Amino acid sequence: MKRPLTVLLGLSAVAAAAYFTFSHWAIRHETLSFYDEARKRPIAVYLAVRRDAEMKSEAGLSTLPVAIVSHGNTVKNTEYSFLANVLAARGYLVASIQHDLPTDAPLMTHQGSLYVGRLAVYERGEKNIFFAINQLKKIVPSADYDHLTLVGHSNGGDISMFFAQQHPELVRRVVTLDNLRVPFVTSGFAKILSFRSKDPHFKTDPGVLPDPNVAKQAGIEIIDTGAQHTELSDRGPDSVKARIQSTLDQFLSEDANSRLGPVDTRRLNSDPRAMGP
Repeated sequence: MKRPLTVLLGLSAVAAAAYFTFSHWAIRHETLSFYDEARKRPIAVYLAVRRDAEMKSEAGLSTLPVAIVSHGNTVKNTEYSFLANVLAARGYLVASIQHDLPTDAPLMTHQGSLYVGRLAVYERGEKNIFFAINQLKKIVPSADYDHLTLVGHSNGGDISMFFAQQHPELVRRVVTLDNLRVPFVTSGFAKILSFRSKDPHFKTDPGVLPDPNVAKQAGIEIIDTGAQHTELSDRGPDSVKARIQSTLDQFLSEDANSRLGPVDTRRLNSDPRAMGP
């Protein structure tokens, strides 16, 4: 029995080593620096793409699906590699956009204002996404920029949801991680997956999360992670990131809705007086 067990353990170690080697070398990572002359604004874009998928698209054998990642407030666009790697492994061209600059005014929260006073921030993010896409079309023309997958954390999740509201014809999927301000799109035109935190300092505004029955009818999947708000990025523990990666990978498959378990969104709605990024 010892010999078969030794062989099995050896094969498992080889498989694990091969997997991590593939993960490290098979996905190309690059940071691009663009400048929007019209708005006098630099825009950095962190790219991730699987090398073999990129080569096939360059040869005209396939078209790369596109995922746009939007970061949270005070988090950098490069701090979502755990998401970018899952998307890239699935064959996506992943573009993580740096929306905020040190010279930008801090985020403000005004009760009673549209999206609690952040409409200008979401509109800026919308423009950043369009600008980045137009630049990427020149570099990676063999990608599908007409059926986007939008991924965003916190304020970046609100930017993603806002973009989906404004341009439903361009959006195929939306994945948010604890977006707090912009109400979910419930028309059902796009598949939506949202990871929610359990954090007393970051509360979801009333009306953002749909009623459970509405969510079910619209095909919206909402996952209660039990994690802290800032843990829904590369800063989080490996256990949290691994669960998110597994669920995201499942969601990207065609039969995701049949296996993801919904949660009661009413438990995740916040006190209307709560405020946070």
